[in-house]
Amino acid sequence: MTLQMDYEIDISNDQSLLSVDTESLARAVHHALQIEEVASAVISVTVVDNAAIHRLNREYLAHDYPTDVISFQLEHSLARDDGDDETPAEANPGAPAGRAAGAIVEGDIIVSAEYALESAERIGWSADNELLLYVIHGLLHICGYDDLTPGEKQIMRTRERAILGEQGLNPCYPDDTASTDGTEDSSG
Repeated sequence: MTLQMDYEIDISNDQSLLSVDTESLARAVHHALQIEEVASAVISVTVVDNAAIHRLNREYLAHDYPTDVISFQLEHSLARDDGDDETPAEANPGAPAGRAAGAIVEGDIIVSAEYALESAERIGWSADNELLLYVIHGLLHICGYDDLTPGEKQIMRTRERAILGEQGLNPCYPDDTASTDGTEDSSG
């Protein structure tokens, strides 16, 4: 299957606690969409503070606390304009269900820079890296991944590590034994 990729990515910074390189975030989203083999995407990323994400979390998810990332999947459908009868799963049989290969996706991602600042300090890597992890995590939700079960969570973290690993980053998770300095572990 040959994919023609068409991406529209909008990054907005609606907070002043952390200087955000919106162009770098847009490039990272574009790269992640390519890795996931998404055919077409319209993605909006908004960087906010804890008060703003708390309001959204309460309004849309009935959770009365700030969080790292909220994502809204607006569309997820297969692109079928190449005349190929093979589904993405048939083209890539090793891919887990929910992979967005060949899909058209649209979604909104809201991330908290304030949450990233707080978490990064505890974890021991940069707030920029933590914020990027949140963006990639939200994007993977839009691409059809979930993290509600241990198996799904492991798949999502594997995808996060693969995507961020290409940028020399190893995401830090407080509840596992990954490197806590945000760099690749070279001990092999």
